[in-house]
Amino acid sequence: MAHRAPLTNHHADGSLCPADDKHTSSGKPLHPDCPGRAYTQSICLCGEWEMKQPGKGYVNESRRRHLSSHTQGPKVLRDLLRLDGS
Repeated sequence: MAHRAPLTNHHADGSLCPADDKHTSSGKPLHPDCPGRAYTQSICLCGEWEMKQPGKGYVNESRRRHLSSHTQGPKVLRDLLRLDGS
């Protein structure tokens, strides 16, 4: 099963910022009706990981790191499949 952890941008009041609203790297709005990005959130569909931070780049980097842990498989299976027996 492929795991997903979509990134979503939110305004200070917690409302979702539409995906087509553009921002500067600091979160200032480039769309006249947008109050600006206050934080970025990502929640993995596995149910074991979520992150909410003001820095979109940091959330995205952490999200990628978490998703890569899913490709390694469960630790029990990795231990069973080891060929060196240690």
